[in-house]
Amino acid sequence: MRESFFLVVVIGAWMLGVSPGWGERGNWPGYRGPGDQGHAEAEGLVTEWGEGKNVRWKVAIPGKAWSSPVVWGERVWVTNAPEEGTWGSVLCFDKNTGKKIHEKRLFRNPAPQYCHPFNSYASPTPVVEEGRVYVSFGSPYNGCLDAATGEVIWERKDFVCNHFRGAGSSPLIYKNLFILHFDGSDHQFVVGLDKETGRTVWRTERSVDFQDLDQATGKPKRDGDFRKAFSTPVVMEAGGRDILLSQGSMAMYAYEPETGKEIWRVEKLGVHSGSTRPVTGHGLVFVPMGLGKSVLFAIRPDGEGVVSDTHVAWTHSRVVPGRPSLLLDGDLLFIVDDGGIAACLEAKTGNTVWKERIGGNFSASPMLADGKIYLFDQDGKAIVIEAGRDFKKVAENELDAGCMASPAVSGDLLIVRTKTHLYGIGG
Repeated sequence: MRESFFLVVVIGAWMLGVSPGWGERGNWPGYRGPGDQGHAEAEGLVTEWGEGKNVRWKVAIPGKAWSSPVVWGERVWVTNAPEEGTWGSVLCFDKNTGKKIHEKRLFRNPAPQYCHPFNSYASPTPVVEEGRVYVSFGSPYNGCLDAATGEVIWERKDFVCNHFRGAGSSPLIYKNLFILHFDGSDHQFVVGLDKETGRTVWRTERSVDFQDLDQATGKPKRDGDFRKAFSTPVVMEAGGRDILLSQGSMAMYAYEPETGKEIWRVEKLGVHSGSTRPVTGHGLVFVPMGLGKSVLFAIRPDGEGVVSDTHVAWTHSRVVPGRPSLLLDGDLLFIVDDGGIAACLEAKTGNTVWKERIGGNFSASPMLADGKIYLFDQDGKAIVIEAGRDFKKVAENELDAGCMASPAVSGDLLIVRTKTHLYGIGG
């Protein structure tokens, strides 16, 4: 009877369009997937593919957009924009066939801010949950759409921020809040919006601001790059409460996610434009700070105030990524830096286990599935390696164009966005 009842519940949920709990494993709701750490609860992903090999479907996406795909149920969502940034849109595809379901232009922007050629006007990754899709394009547009119809539920176009090189931080859903970073050359702040209405619940200004002296005048000057950051926030539990981990320029912050109140920060003057998302484990926060001369910090998250001298467990300055996020698996911390060097560290100590040059240039974050790490470079190459104490390459694959976006996984389907196409890869 127990088995029959379970079967009835599952079939009933399927008929109503409601996923039973274990069915949610097929969802990839935001940047870096369930848990925000780049871990895919999947088995049976292929490790070898190429044009014409293990590609279930492939669809072209004209424009220039680096946002990563997200998945809920049978639908895949991405944002898009033209290279000149004069509008922004959201697209929805059938997960099984690649057929386009929705394409909705959300806003026009006849005079867009400057965007660095390396970036795009649609780099922030959407967030999706049952019935709703949330999108961000930085200050020009933030909004919520009905997932069934693609119609706009609410939108905000009133945030003032000069992104200077273009927006890059992806949003985060936490309970009833839609949380956003704005780290520009003029303003640096974090906001929590009511996800049902778009109303501002809290706004917190960054407490560290870079100022240097102009050598000619002796007056303070503000350099836009030194006030920039592109990182995406994440929430972790520490000391019996949730904390919002949020990297800005010159500092790594922890806030109360419900109120935006600053709890602690680690300052590192001189580093800026941090782009990676923090990862957590073993009672530590692991985050590379800065772009270029990056430093990897392991931080104990139980402090208050400025904890730069008291709560840094260890630092690492060799093989530190500026753009790809880290990957933690058990006691091991895996890294691929922007220039194609991969490394494995002991998470608790920062000691190097191995280091290997794999070649290429990387922006996409690594993804872990079934004991293997998937790495996608900017030119079309993808390397699969074992997640272990010895470096072992499993496969090397090639697509026609490279990846700035990070991959998504749903069941045994690997969803990859290149600079030109969206792929469904599977056996």
